[in-house]
Amino acid sequence: MVKEKKEKSKEVLILAERIKSLRKKAGYTSYEIFAYDNNITRSQWGRYEKGEDIRFTSLVRICKIFKISLEDFFSEGFNSK
Repeated sequence: MVKEKKEKSKEVLILAERIKSLRKKAGYTSYEIFAYDNNITRSQWGRYEKGEDIRFTSLVRICKIFKISLEDFFSEGFNSK
């Protein structure tokens, strides 16, 4: 049985892009090095940046890594349009 690939919502894609942009803003061109430096498996971090397997607890952890609040996280890229 082949699993059907679900289409990601626009909001999930924006969330993934925000995570990726924070990593780049922190000066990391490689997500693998960033993941290693922050004690996260590279495969898990890769899923975050693709908008896969993101739980609220993971988002909180990401915010702690970047030393930002959830409010700050959602302050860029998430408009109501």
